[in-house]
Amino acid sequence: MILALETSCDDTCAAVVDFDGNIHSNVISSQGIHDRYGGVVPEIASRHHLELVGSVVADALARAQTTLAQMTLVAVTRGPGLVSALLVGVSTAKALAAAYRLPLAAIDHLHGHVAASFLAPEPFEPPFLSLVASGGHTLLARVRDRGPGFELLGQTLDDAAGEAFDKGARLLGLPYPGGPALERLARDGDPDAFLFPTAAKLKGLDFSFAGLKTALLYRVRGLDVAEVQRRRADLAASYQRAIVESLASRVERGLEQTRLHRLAIGGGVAANGPLRERMAGLGVELDVPPRELCTDNAAMIASAARFVPAAVYPHYLSLDVYASGERAAA
Repeated sequence: MILALETSCDDTCAAVVDFDGNIHSNVISSQGIHDRYGGVVPEIASRHHLELVGSVVADALARAQTTLAQMTLVAVTRGPGLVSALLVGVSTAKALAAAYRLPLAAIDHLHGHVAASFLAPEPFEPPFLSLVASGGHTLLARVRDRGPGFELLGQTLDDAAGEAFDKGARLLGLPYPGGPALERLARDGDPDAFLFPTAAKLKGLDFSFAGLKTALLYRVRGLDVAEVQRRRADLAASYQRAIVESLASRVERGLEQTRLHRLAIGGGVAANGPLRERMAGLGVELDVPPRELCTDNAAMIASAARFVPAAVYPHYLSLDVYASGERAAA
């Protein structure tokens, strides 16, 4: 059995998963305090991780009806993410593993999102094209096996897709996190009401959302306050459509270039309903994990841990975290 921890941003997560990919528990404690700041504050996030991580681990073990003594492996997100938040998870994982001399697997967060597709009861086997779109990352990769060595085909040049949702929502006066709020508002709007850029002229498989965000800013500034309020749903629907089309156009291009006919999507943005519908219309075999496995969670970290070498005690005691770039450099 694997006990996994995930604390890369503002969700404190723990899960118990067996080596066949069956989830025995998956506990996610969302801090729910960052909305007042309009985004995640790293220092506040790390302090709340410290307060929550013990009870979240205990809850995950209790729900799985097991104990730490019955675990055979501890896994934890090492990066990328907020360094102060990652340190809480890694320090906790090292302490738990060392107490029982268990091996420890250090997991790349992005590999975790890809590995969410490998969980039971219906694991999605490679090869496939993977789109990971979240608040901090947007990338397109060719996945040939279940290990961390996926081939990066494209990534965002500026904002991630989740950032674009959050910043757009803020411009429209919506609360944080912006993605769900903007999606709800967009249901009452006309996606054809406004034309927003999708970086269609950008060659290759990279993504760009900075221009889209700026276009929304100028559009809002160009309307008087009453007009913005009256047409807020139309603005949201049109803006959301541009994000979805930006992602879908790169996915279509990637499928064509790789000649793959299988697609998996993950990351928090994969919980977006219109994006799921758009991807379902591509005519390829599609895997979309349940929403609780798209947003940050520890079950995906446990899934990835099954396919990476683990360090034995005491070699992991000096393990450090990284904010970005480690996977590409490894």
